[in-house]
Amino acid sequence: MRDVAGPTQGHGGSMYTATPLPLDFEAFVLSHQEFFHLYAELHCGSSASAEDVVHEVFLEILTSWDSLLQEEELERRTLAVLHRQVAKRLAQEGRDPAYIINGPIAQNLRALRGELEFAPSTIGLYEAISELPVRQYTVIVMRFLLGYSTKQVARYMNLDERTVTHHCRRAKERLGRKLGLPTRAAVARQKEGQQ
Repeated sequence: MRDVAGPTQGHGGSMYTATPLPLDFEAFVLSHQEFFHLYAELHCGSSASAEDVVHEVFLEILTSWDSLLQEEELERRTLAVLHRQVAKRLAQEGRDPAYIINGPIAQNLRALRGELEFAPSTIGLYEAISELPVRQYTVIVMRFLLGYSTKQVARYMNLDERTVTHHCRRAKERLGRKLGLPTRAAVARQKEGQQ
């Protein structure tokens, strides 16, 4: 994504010439391209779809780049663009994210269901994950679906590692409430009652 075609007037009508991108935008693209692509591919299911989505993401970011630079939460805003473009693509295709359909977790659950003869109902984990706030959703996807370490997540999201841990903990608490799982406090009280 080196240059963007911009209109100019020539002798026979309009022509397009390459306009150089802002250097700080190019640096942003280079530092975020890998994660944005992996995230999009995890959801879209193919490298080609991910490339299309990421291209749209960077174009949208570029259109408001100057105003984004003035804000304190550049990372949060750009991750929201990524999340929105991925959701838009999935809605256009009328399907669930690929990690639900054919991801390793889904495959393991199907295998376990077969072994234990579970009913084919789902527990709603993926739906609950998709309803998390943007930062919590991104942390959960990066940590547990993409397998990034807390340090890597912090670097990509431009956050302190403690903040990533906080978002992860809050997301787990929210998921637990949504899925009706006992909280740590309830488990601790139960253990104390048994002693």
